[in-house]
Formats: sequence, C-alpha cells, structure tokens
Amino acid sequence: MTTVEGIVLKERSVGEQDKFIDILTGENGVLEVSVKGAKKINGKSGSSAQLLAYSRFCIDKRGKYLYLNSAEPIHIFYGLRDSLSKISLASYFAEVMRFCIKPEAQNKDIMRLMLNCLYYLEKGERSESFLKAVFELRLMSEIGYMPDIVACRSCGVFEPQELFFCISDGGFFCADCFDGSSTDDYMKIKLPVLSAVRHIVLADFGRLFNFRVSDGTQQRLSALAESYLLTHMERNFGTLDFYKSII
Repeated sequence: MTTVEGIVLKERSVGEQDKFIDILTGENGVLEVSVKGAKKINGKSGSSAQLLAYSRFCIDKRGKYLYLNSAEPIHIFYGLRDSLSKISLASYFAEVMRFCIKPEAQNKDIMRLMLNCLYYLEKGERSESFLKAVFELRLMSEIGYMPDIVACRSCGVFEPQELFFCISDGGFFCADCFDGSSTDDYMKIKLPVLSAVRHIVLADFGRLFNFRVSDGTQQRLSALAESYLLTHMERNFGTLDFYKSII
C-alpha cells in the first residue's frame, strides 16, 4: 500500500457504483485510481475523493491498476463552489494539469502552484485574471517552456519601453529592432507586461503572487499568457471555452 497526498483533477463514473479519479501528486505525477463503491461512500471518505479535493490517499496496486483503499481530507476547497466562475476556472486548471503532467513525473513545485492558485481563488485574495495568467505562465515554465525574456534578441537591451514578444518561441525584440515580419506570431507589449512575465517565471514560490499590475497591464498579460499556453499545448480546452463564455 502507498500513501500519497494529491488533488483530484477529474472523476469519471464507471457503472452504477464505481468511479475513476485522476490525482495530481508531487512525487508521482497524475495517477488514475479506481474507487470501488464510490456512490456508497459518505462523510470524510466521500468528500476526499471528489473533484478538486486535496487529500491523503492510501492506494493499493493490483497488477497494473491502482485502487483506493482509504482517503482523508486535507482541504476540500468548498468555497470554489460558491461561484460559477471560480469553479469553472479551477476546472480549467485541472484539465490543463491532466493534459500536461504525465505519470511518474516528479515536480512538487507544480503541485504547489496548483494548491496556491486554488487557495487564492477560493479566498478571493487575487483576481481571477491575475491567477489565470500566473498559472499559465508558471506552469509552462515548470514543464520546459520557459520564455526567453532576458533581453532583446538583436541588441540585448534589457528594459525596452515597447517590444514584440514571439508567442511561438518566447523570445522578444525591442521596437527598434523588430523588422515587422510575421506579425501574426508576435504580440506588441510594453515594459510593465514584460516585467510581470519575468516575475511570474523567475520568482521563487514565496514571492510568486506578491506583485500588482494596472488593469491595462493585466489585460495584456492575460492575453499573452493564454496565447502562450494554447500555442505550446497545440490544443484548446473545453473548460477554458466555458469559463470565457460566462465571464
């Protein structure tokens, strides 16, 4: 038997009583676990295995498959269910994690990112657009798609007032060096947006959420972060489409 801490990213019914759950863990990536008699489970054990629950799971391995033996809740994030937009955004985070994180992938920072985003989302201590951008850009950096935001690729200037950020490869040219070609792949942004991107991808987790931007900067940052994630994932997400339809 193995004990892991993790967040339930998805639950799927199987037959009349059973279900599968996908659990994001820090040590073992995303695990698919069978929950027998799920619809008969009440109380703490039942809530521990529901969508977005952060719990401690005792898991048995039989052959190639994993089965839930017992579960104990750590934090259920009930507050997310008070708002359709909150639970929809959290579901988008979960869908992206399921797609990006493979079994046996070890990255406790990814687990911490998910937990922190859900915590701030539940408490309403950061705006949804802020959390969405932080989640998208930091996750991309953690899984190997960190943008190259050190300096202009042509002249090396560190803090250009205006620049063109390349969505497909993550680099940028300052306004003076940009030749104007392939503009569909570039997004024109200003220095405050670049500074926010640098903070998100480079700051340690203790400081990750400790910054503020203006409404205009946030709008541009949100557009950049979403485009960057979708471009590099090479797909759309139904949960994102739904979230955008209700905000």
